[in-house]
Amino acid sequence: MYNRDLHIKSSTSRPPEWHLFVPKLYTVLRQGYSWADLRHDTVAGLTVAIVALPLAMALAIASGATPDKGLITAIIAGFLISALGGSRFQIGGPTGAFVVVVFDVISRHGYDGLIMATILAGFMLIIAGIFRLGTFIKYIPQPVVTGFTTGIAVIIFSSQMNAFFGFGIDGLSADVLGQWQTYFSQLHKISPVTLLLAAGTLALIILLRNYAPKAPGFLIALTVGAAIAPLLGLSVSTIGSQFGDLPHFLPAPSIPTFNIADIPDLLPSAATIAFLAGVESLLSAVVADGMTGRRHRSNCELVAQGVANMASGFFGGLPATGAIARTATNIKSGGRTPVSGMLHAAFLLLIMFLFAPLAGYVPLACLAAVLVIVAWNMSEIGRFAQFMSAPIGDRLVLISTFLLTVLVDLTVAIEVGVVMSALVFMHRMAGAVEVATHVSLIEEDHDDLNGFPAKAYIPGHGLPDGVETYEITGPFFFGTVSLLVDVLERIDANTKIIILRLRNVPLIDATGTSALADFISRSQSKGRVVILSEPQPSTRELLHRLQNENAGAHLHLAASFDEAKKIALAGLAEEPE
Repeated sequence: MYNRDLHIKSSTSRPPEWHLFVPKLYTVLRQGYSWADLRHDTVAGLTVAIVALPLAMALAIASGATPDKGLITAIIAGFLISALGGSRFQIGGPTGAFVVVVFDVISRHGYDGLIMATILAGFMLIIAGIFRLGTFIKYIPQPVVTGFTTGIAVIIFSSQMNAFFGFGIDGLSADVLGQWQTYFSQLHKISPVTLLLAAGTLALIILLRNYAPKAPGFLIALTVGAAIAPLLGLSVSTIGSQFGDLPHFLPAPSIPTFNIADIPDLLPSAATIAFLAGVESLLSAVVADGMTGRRHRSNCELVAQGVANMASGFFGGLPATGAIARTATNIKSGGRTPVSGMLHAAFLLLIMFLFAPLAGYVPLACLAAVLVIVAWNMSEIGRFAQFMSAPIGDRLVLISTFLLTVLVDLTVAIEVGVVMSALVFMHRMAGAVEVATHVSLIEEDHDDLNGFPAKAYIPGHGLPDGVETYEITGPFFFGTVSLLVDVLERIDANTKIIILRLRNVPLIDATGTSALADFISRSQSKGRVVILSEPQPSTRELLHRLQNENAGAHLHLAASFDEAKKIALAGLAEEPE
């Protein structure tokens, strides 16, 4: 039995500051890199390259650029993010989060303006990492992230209907409402052949995901589409007809031509790119940590993202960040170290060198189907619906961020969402100011070079082995979730029952609810029983809802600690010998 309070105390002897910026690649090589590691990383790198190839081209086209720009970004930025980053498993490249802002910058400032904005964003990310702002990016409220992510998904989906239905509309408005007004006024221009090809590609991707999840669905679907179109003599737009042949080699790096007077106009877009790159890369690193049990260095990751974006700009590429889906694919494919991400970039370069002409046969309708799937994956419908049952303040933040993203501007949406979250939080804190949290909101990066492991908690209370109790003190809101999850991940493998004492928790916000639900789900998957003990009246209704959503013998709600101990002892008595 353990009594655990969420107090994190700093060690009296701190490691050198520069240790927090040492790439994970160095850590890996310092610990020893074997032929077995290389074999696993090679397989994972090739797998991720096959997944990244169609996505890089599709995202570049959706952003208003040419497909080769996406490949350049995946190769240059993907290599540097893995080589210099603070995560063992991060895969970098172009992502859907940038589509809207890149399209807007190109339309207003041209491609040279985008390159300058990308380089400026890279510089901002390096500064943010040096000043250790990666810690604060972790605490962006989840309703804000979900709101603008879902909004971006809607924008991507809307923009692809032109190619999906074969309207052939030139100069389509960037405004979502304007796009749909145009679509409905041009229904007579729908191309049945293009629509059938796009719908068939979409159906093939879905079937492969359901019945052959390990197969590279995007690449197979694009290959089939590229083969069917010329065989049947289909008159559809292709990458070749729209953009010409793809180059075989990377371009030489160059300094873009720009007017210094344009920099003030580019700064808001650069700041948005930097913000998106920082948030998505750290979210991806957190996901990787959850899948592997490792720890990333957030500020080292920001510096790597900055260097990669500046390099991508110098090579004429697009903004880049950590890609959650590709990073997860890397882990599931057996990737062990940053070498897998570096090899993924090398394989993409080899594919570009050998097979660039073949990409010209890919129909744009097939790429539109790929982006429809990307938009669906980004939309996070389940999480969006979950937050719609959250407290009213969180719902307002979510809906406002979503609507502003779709209807106004991504930068405005983020600014308003963060400010609204701060106001909602301050309002909640006004009623809980007398409660001391004892929780450090500044979580230090983990230093694994000098051997400063997190301290183990001290056992107490004397209940039987297999039962642990944790006590949360203070509001369980978006700023403390990361710390709590990190502490709870240290649970002993032999633990059968967990008592979570909530007597000093005056409120739980939407992000806290999501983290608590995830913790309950992970505990149940390992056969552990969770007992939520001594909830305050303000949180009782929410916890009852969690209990109803997790019906069964693995989650209990106890009004008192004595009742929780009785449930725990009874649960131990029922355990098989």
